[in-house]
Amino acid sequence: MAKICVHCFVSGRVQGVFLRRETQEQGVARGLNGWVRNAADGRVEVMICGEEAVVYAMQAWLWEGPSAAKVSKVESELMPFEAFQQFEIRR
Repeated sequence: MAKICVHCFVSGRVQGVFLRRETQEQGVARGLNGWVRNAADGRVEVMICGEEAVVYAMQAWLWEGPSAAKVSKVESELMPFEAFQQFEIRR
């Protein structure tokens, strides 16, 4: 199966609701690599890399997020595969 990366921006009430932590946990549990961080404009930025079907399933999960989040939009762009060592929270 093909390996891909998807770069996402998640909008709505997404900062201060544990979205970064739960995104990291979901990524690790799914065997994905990449990173997640708060963007200065209030969105959360995510890079998801791994097996194509799993990446797309994780991208769909971003629309749900943790229970305290209220996601209004997920913007995504397909990127060339990059082999990150882990799924980390960036500051």
